[in-house]
This record gives sequence, C-alpha cells and structure tokens, in this order.
Amino acid sequence: MRMYVIMLVALMVGAVAVPPLMAQDAIPRCTTVEPTSGKVGTDIVVTGENLDKNIVAKLYLTDGTNDIELAITEQAATTLKSKIPAKAKVGERYKLMILTKGKEPKLIEQPVRFEVE
Repeated sequence: MRMYVIMLVALMVGAVAVPPLMAQDAIPRCTTVEPTSGKVGTDIVVTGENLDKNIVAKLYLTDGTNDIELAITEQAATTLKSKIPAKAKVGERYKLMILTKGKEPKLIEQPVRFEVE
C-alpha cells in the first residue's frame, strides 16, 4: 500500500511540475482582396486575420504551378497592401498564397482570387 501512495504522490508532483502546453501558432487567413481584378501595377488590399509582420513573411499569387512574389508595401494585423507585379500574366486568375514565419515556415494557399486583366 505504501508503494502505491509513493507512486501516486510522484505522479501528482510530476503533473504539477510539467509546464503548460503552448498555445498554437496563429494561422494567417485572407478573406478578401480589393479590387478582385485589375491590370499589372494595380494596388491591392488584402484583408483577413493574423497578417502582421511577425506571422506573415511573404505574399504570392499562384496558379497552382507558378508562384509570383508580391512586394508587401504595408502590413498590419488585418491587412496587407501590395501591387500586381509585371510577371503576372494577363487573363490569368490567381489565388493568393502566404509564406509564414517561424521555425517551420509554411506556404498556405488562400481561398481568395485575383484576376489580371
């Protein structure tokens, strides 16, 4: 019986000594892009959540095969501002894609599209 009490106390102390689990990293998400279409050079505003500089490293247009990096001109928690680059093909409808920061950066395709006119 004494052995069981000692094991129980050891388990309880171990459980208390374990640090709490870290919260999951914030996942960036784009909900809209304005305008939804435009020519090369068009200024765009992407809105969403968790878009600030410590979470989002880069923004891309992607057709699923080719990725075109967009220069982010302004960045806040809920907005990214950029311009459609010269590499974007006229008539192509692209999805937005984000590269996250951190130890294990991830490319995350967004459900938001932009069409180059």
